[in-house]
Amino acid sequence: MLVRIDQEKCCGAGHCVLAAPDVFDQRDEDGIVVLLDARPPAELHQAVQDAAAVCPAAAIQLDQAPDRA
Repeated sequence: MLVRIDQEKCCGAGHCVLAAPDVFDQRDEDGIVVLLDARPPAELHQAVQDAAAVCPAAAIQLDQAPDRA
């Protein structure tokens, strides 16, 4: 899984951080999303999918293609 974020779309709601705190954080000054891990391990995939689903600004894009070695 490859995670991409669009900081321009982000409204700072923080739902992504609540759903997947190992993958997402927020900037202190304005609450905009910060991506901590663009290729999270498999055990975090469901949490990342949940985060993308609850993002009110649709600022999270997921590429579900398997990683290539």
